[in-house]
Amino acid sequence: MVNLLNLWPMGIFYLIINGFCFFLMGRDKYLARKKRRRIPEKWLFTLAFLGGALGVFLGMQIFRHKTKHNTFVFGIPLLLVWNLFIMYELGQHL
Repeated sequence: MVNLLNLWPMGIFYLIINGFCFFLMGRDKYLARKKRRRIPEKWLFTLAFLGGALGVFLGMQIFRHKTKHNTFVFGIPLLLVWNLFIMYELGQHL
């Protein structure tokens, strides 16, 4: 049986990292339009791997950013599945 009180820190972390990743996708789109220095893709993938894949994915869809890059089109959904698997496994052990 999972104690729901133990899941709060994980849920708060998940909301914060996904909100931050969503913000970064919007910021990177803005910087791309202004022809300014961009956020490195490796940072977006690293944050997606660490739990922010949903934020990156939603940012891709809402801002229509990085949707023509195959590494993002296929990689971010795979990282989203990875994030869900890790969240499930962590939830089982708390």
